[in-house]
Amino acid sequence: MTSTRQQTMIGVLVFSFIVGVISAPSVAREFTPAEKELIVKSGVTPEREAYLKTKPYKGITLTITVNRAGKEGATSGPLYMFGELWGEQTGGKVEVIEIPFSEHFQKVWIDLFTNTGKYDCFLAGADWLGDLVANDYVVPIEDYMKDPLFPQWDPATIPPSLKQVWTWEGKWYITPNDCDGMVLYYRKDILQDPKYQKKFWDKYGYELPVPPATWEELRDIAELFNGWDWNEDGSVDYGITMHLKVGGLGVYHFEAMSVPYVISSANPDMWWFDPKTMKPLVNSPGHVEALKMLIELSKQGPEAAISWRLDEAWDCFLRGDAIFCFTWGDLGSLAQDELKSKVKGKLGCAPLPGTLRSYDPRSGEWVEFTKPNIVGNVTSIGCWSAPVSRLSKHPEATYDFLAFMATREANLWNALYGWTGNDIGRTFTFIKPYGSTDVSEYTKRGWNAEDAKEYSGAYYKNFYNLLQGPPLRIPGSVSYNSTLDLYVSQAVVGEVSPKEALDKVYDEWERITKKLGRAKQIELYKASLK
Repeated sequence: MTSTRQQTMIGVLVFSFIVGVISAPSVAREFTPAEKELIVKSGVTPEREAYLKTKPYKGITLTITVNRAGKEGATSGPLYMFGELWGEQTGGKVEVIEIPFSEHFQKVWIDLFTNTGKYDCFLAGADWLGDLVANDYVVPIEDYMKDPLFPQWDPATIPPSLKQVWTWEGKWYITPNDCDGMVLYYRKDILQDPKYQKKFWDKYGYELPVPPATWEELRDIAELFNGWDWNEDGSVDYGITMHLKVGGLGVYHFEAMSVPYVISSANPDMWWFDPKTMKPLVNSPGHVEALKMLIELSKQGPEAAISWRLDEAWDCFLRGDAIFCFTWGDLGSLAQDELKSKVKGKLGCAPLPGTLRSYDPRSGEWVEFTKPNIVGNVTSIGCWSAPVSRLSKHPEATYDFLAFMATREANLWNALYGWTGNDIGRTFTFIKPYGSTDVSEYTKRGWNAEDAKEYSGAYYKNFYNLLQGPPLRIPGSVSYNSTLDLYVSQAVVGEVSPKEALDKVYDEWERITKKLGRAKQIELYKASLK
């Protein structure tokens, strides 16, 4: 197992993630009295009500690690708030241990490998799970889930696409918290303007589609709006904004948009590897076509985006200077902050566009479609949620706290405020008719009603799509991703062709797989797809 640890530790140093780039709020956050009352009552059974009267965890302090962002920062901030509230109920205490993202997995791994047990749980990326389960470092939580003494959260509220990243071979290991997938954000007010619709028709000869259903349509729209002052604010505007810096998460643009070029009803699960051989599929004709499209899209935005991080790309959209941005759920909620956003009330949201043909690696042929092939996505490096460490000295208290945050009212609160870094995905976060909540749950938290409906509908359609890009969550996943990131970037800046870049990725992935052990990787990869 030594090679697995070495590869994962090296790979993790390459990336930074959302929590490092979302600004902390300008004022302290706190629950309103009404919110507090709803949260403490959520998921409480009669048995738990009696249990809480005993202050069952008095004298116990549990530890949870999280990416460093501060007491008012994304992902970490809510842990302090919920920890205090949970402690008032149970008598226990929560110690939040903030670790820089680049060191987070490594420190957790060392704690587990050396049998130290300093951390009771860790707010982990879903791509950690393969390493953790393969080494028996985390415990299944199904017995806890059935126990009425613990806070009750309903697994039925979780789409199958998200259930896959929190379970392993059908067993629950992770209590849900954050839901990460990419959707398309666009300026609905601009695209629905008749003068721009005529301009599009005159240039391209077909009606401007709102939203675009294929990546070719999106490229045409972005091209039309790139490089001139369409919002009439005196500065140049753009067709699309992306973050393309190596280590700036640009690789997830490629992974999300490339899925329909390879995944379809003819091939529902083979994007990363052939599960029989672990031979990479990444240089297939479908992947190459997707990378060509990413390069075309990169030319319809700011030249500086080549060196942009996530926050810089988001800021461009929030300033009102770009028509499109495809990214995670944080952008939709951040768009409601009128101190930072000029697009509140102007937001369109949709699942990512599809393709009219998809390459099937099984047959080696292209499959043609009469309607766009739309495929959902879940970002495995995100979905920040916590398993219970096998070494925890207080596993019951640890699960109790995690389940407390997973209850309906707690998770709804956590998902609807932009600063928290946690996004929607469970049924009660979707607005009727897609889910069970009313739009007023959004508007009372400062959302524009139409923006909220657009956002909720897009995420419902993404997470409940029967076709999904398979998330990578096996040992070495960060090394595989970091290699892809490096060579995709080289293709985008023109150093190598798309085919040359992906051939290099193929060779590097083969090297990583051989070092980790092909037979073991095949076994774990097959398990990860269940």
